[in-house]
Amino acid sequence: MNQQNANSRRNFLKKAGGATIGMAGITAISASVSIENKDSGKLFTNEISGVKDRVERVKIATLGMQRYDWEQGTVAQAFLEMGELDLAISFARGAILRQEKGRFSVLKGNGPINDCSSVGEVVLFAGRHTGDPIFQKGADEMLNVIKTTTHKSSDGIIYHTQEPQKGIWSDATYMLPPFLAAAGEFQEAMKQIEGYRKYLYNNQDKLYSHMWDDERKRLNRADYWGVGNGWSAAGMTRIIKMLPESMMAEKIKLIEYTRDVIDGCLKYLRPDGLFHDVVNRPDTFVEVNLSQMLCYSIFRGVAAGYLDPSYLKPTEIMRKSANDKVDKLGYVHDVCGVPSFDRPYFAPEGQAFYLLMETAATDLAKVRK
Repeated sequence: MNQQNANSRRNFLKKAGGATIGMAGITAISASVSIENKDSGKLFTNEISGVKDRVERVKIATLGMQRYDWEQGTVAQAFLEMGELDLAISFARGAILRQEKGRFSVLKGNGPINDCSSVGEVVLFAGRHTGDPIFQKGADEMLNVIKTTTHKSSDGIIYHTQEPQKGIWSDATYMLPPFLAAAGEFQEAMKQIEGYRKYLYNNQDKLYSHMWDDERKRLNRADYWGVGNGWSAAGMTRIIKMLPESMMAEKIKLIEYTRDVIDGCLKYLRPDGLFHDVVNRPDTFVEVNLSQMLCYSIFRGVAAGYLDPSYLKPTEIMRKSANDKVDKLGYVHDVCGVPSFDRPYFAPEGQAFYLLMETAATDLAKVRK
């Protein structure tokens, strides 16, 4: 605090001295009102009464979490699929408020193209359903970044990492291709997915390694990161729904890709319905989010008719395990957690996929009635 500000503050306090008694009285009244009304808010101190109550608590906890670009997009998608349309549109507007040089949801200069694109489907939805041109303008600017960037491999696969790093990650399937598909750029969406498979997918194990370093032309992290494979399954699940009937061959291919990665993961499902962080390495910690991501993908696939109902058997234990991890305040414990995703903790994406899982389960139940 500089001297001028300090003097101003002292002068204000001196002048305010005559009002001390009045202010004290107001403070006392405020405290009294606060105490009297303390039970009128929604404090989640009571036991959870069922799935609907649990979903509401998770939603509220999620809203209070700080979010980076991909987290904003993932939570927004959860609200869109839940039918929480006001919230989804609010998230889309929030992404535009933080739009810089065409990229959505930029915080502190951190704006990788793929991650920034993750909210794109919700932004397009907001434009269609509000008629506000700000949303379409924002989407067009983000699409222009995607179409004009030189930050991509020699075969046109956009790097997941921010310039100048040249990394291709398994996370990407959920981030960029769904926005491209929602914008009608179906062939480009398929091109990006095929690129991720080329660099990251192991045909024998039916799993994606986590990171490819395109500068050194080698896997930077060969591990089969569970959540990375979950991103892949869930991202392709979304695109299958969006592809037009005229692209049936591509739709069938994506169904095969999705089934393969689900099968690859399920080989490593633990008896408790959870997975290790690196699915084939029992020395890594146990986490919850892959189970939620697979449940979401399976529920959507069975409802659409391209996955056999037999896939629902493992979802029973995975879904129960995830629900058992939700506390009274609505936090999903032991997902692969922020900020470094190197421990079981909490994360906005873990919250979002709980909501996505339960929404998909509800939608499936309606289809099967």
